[in-house]
Amino acid sequence: MISITESPSQFRHLDRMSVHEILTGINREDTEIPMVIEKIIPKIEALIDRILERIPLGGRVFYLGAGTSGRLGVLDASEIPPTFGVSGIIIGLIAGGDTALRNAVEAAEDNPDKAWEELQAFRINPSDTVIGIAASGTTPYVVGGVQKARENGLLTGCITCNPDSPLARVSEYPIEAVVGPEFVTGSTRMKAGTAQKLILNMLSTTLMIKMGRVKGNKMVNMQLTNKKLIERGTRMIADEIHIPEEKAKELLLQYGSVKKVLDTFK
Repeated sequence: MISITESPSQFRHLDRMSVHEILTGINREDTEIPMVIEKIIPKIEALIDRILERIPLGGRVFYLGAGTSGRLGVLDASEIPPTFGVSGIIIGLIAGGDTALRNAVEAAEDNPDKAWEELQAFRINPSDTVIGIAASGTTPYVVGGVQKARENGLLTGCITCNPDSPLARVSEYPIEAVVGPEFVTGSTRMKAGTAQKLILNMLSTTLMIKMGRVKGNKMVNMQLTNKKLIERGTRMIADEIHIPEEKAKELLLQYGSVKKVLDTFK
């Protein structure tokens, strides 16, 4: 039986379409994704609640993925330190390692034991969480890693776009965003990838907020790595403690973070 993510596109003869027809077709398909995710928010919430119990005990979150799914996991994890000023809490692993971020690594995803081997380098502990990301829900690297993690007492979840997949069956908290066939048959970097990205955004951002890395609606722990971020931090401080931006920038550069300034002067 062909999986949903590999099912034929509902659009025929893409090569005969005009540019406008292609764009409107892709957009029409994409509009369905948020509605699918809305229905599974309770599943996402349940997983986040369990993770939040474990982080104070030294727990971390590991994403496992291959291809597009792996790249999305690594992307989400890599954005956490600059945005929220915390490292080592969310870690992304991709089949084939860093080389696979830019180039296909042949057969890397077909080894069901490799992800568990790679996790050992992080000295994983029972408070850690492993989340497998695979549109198909069948990727051996991901399924094997999640299964082994669960067998060893770690919390496990997954993000997949096929119902009742092998990955969902080995996960305690499966998140199944079934967005249907792709616009280009089997091209899961499209709707499936978008759904995975949205769910990762929800998961990591919610964790960071509940960990106290956001104040009000501001990312007060962001790293000041460029002019834009220094200017953003300056405005945050000026707005919060009602001082001129010139003084706010002076305090920001002196204390090194928005949070430290606000903790000191508010």
